[in-house]
Amino acid sequence: MVETSARLLRLLSLLQLKRDWTSSELAGRLGVSTRTVRADIGKLRSLGYPVDARPGVSGGYRLAAGTAMPPLLLDDDEAVAVAVGLGAVATQGLGVEETSLTALAKLEQVLPSRLRRRVEAVREATSVVQGAGPPLDLSVLGAVAAAIRGRERLRFGYTKPGDDEGSRHAEPHRLVTWGALWYLLAWDLDRDDWRVFRVDRMAPRAPTGARFRPRQIPGDSAVEHVVSRVSRGAWRYRARVLVHAPAAEVAARIHIPVDVEAVDESTCRVELGADDPDRLALWMAQLDVDVEVVDGDELAAAFDRLATRFRRAAGGASA
Repeated sequence: MVETSARLLRLLSLLQLKRDWTSSELAGRLGVSTRTVRADIGKLRSLGYPVDARPGVSGGYRLAAGTAMPPLLLDDDEAVAVAVGLGAVATQGLGVEETSLTALAKLEQVLPSRLRRRVEAVREATSVVQGAGPPLDLSVLGAVAAAIRGRERLRFGYTKPGDDEGSRHAEPHRLVTWGALWYLLAWDLDRDDWRVFRVDRMAPRAPTGARFRPRQIPGDSAVEHVVSRVSRGAWRYRARVLVHAPAAEVAARIHIPVDVEAVDESTCRVELGADDPDRLALWMAQLDVDVEVVDGDELAAAFDRLATRFRRAAGGASA
């Protein structure tokens, strides 16, 4: 039985290597008869692997696409490449970050220790040009994603602004990316309420093994709930601006989830904020539309400083 199982895995690995194999080629690789190959092909089909057969001299077997995704066999180098690639994709803002993380969590859970060390070695030896956000530990993201997928309660250390550290116990429900930051929407078991945690401030403890039944997210939207909570408490400076462009056009240009309120067909109001008003002014200037500050003295002063800097730059070029 062990020999048969090992042969089936070897056969599956061969079928994944190239498109077509003849019975003789497979028999030679496996050291069995063509009759045994046909029997093994039948066993793979019974396990859900769609193996097509073409009759004739030029015919053979090929692993086809099916209605469901069967398990894949990866060699050591392929497994390391996939793990490193998934980790890189998770930080690129391509819209598949959470899916990449859940796939990475599944893969790292079954990686042998020797391959896990290789993956970590690649990460440690790789330097990344950081953006505006803080550096992110992929192992933390993977642990959180695995807890969400397994519906497992999570214990973690959490550092608040001002370096105030504490321990939290929560039911993790959803990861949300906003700009360069990752947030976890979770039910805080100690406070009996929904809370939003910045992932870069989390330090997961050992898995608890305690399962939970998912709760209904307020408003049925994790994104809206996170944006609402973060917007109220995270921005040091807030402002409301009148934008001289249609609401739909402005919403398409702003790549973070903020409320855009239409005033008429050609103008809209936007309420937003930042920790640094000068950075917010520069970012809004890059929208390439006319804006008026309705409420927000800090932002208005930042626009004035930015205009002075631009006039000085233009004057130096003409001189």
